Amino acid sequence: ELLENSKQHHLSAEDIYKTLLDQGEDVGLATVYRVLTQFEAAGIIERHNFENNHSVFEIMQEDHHDHLVCLNCSKVVEFINDTIEKEQHDVAEKFGFELTGHSLNLYGYCDAPECREALRKK
Repeated sequence: ELLENSKQHHLSAEDIYKTLLDQGEDVGLATVYRVLTQFEAAGIIERHNFENNHSVFEIMQEDHHDHLVCLNCSKVVEFINDTIEKEQHDVAEKFGFELTGHSLNLYGYCDAPECREALRKK
């Protein structure tokens, strides 16, 4: 329910744990991890490891989508692009692969002023 109702689509186990504690729930962090692992195995949620290899979770969605990830503020933007999807399938076919799944995460700096400043300092 937290993942469904959250303004953020990608929550870490720690985010979920802190929210549950704030709501007065008596739950341990290990329990949160265990339930997330069970939900992932059941195909209810999907785990992502973005730039810092820190796991975040989101509800599985019917439509496949990809992600833009800001390297400064960790903002994640979901997008769907039919041209990219077609190209990925064409590449797989060219090399004799039948895709069963894939993920595409594009990393860069979002348009927030502090993120653009971080990019200029690189």
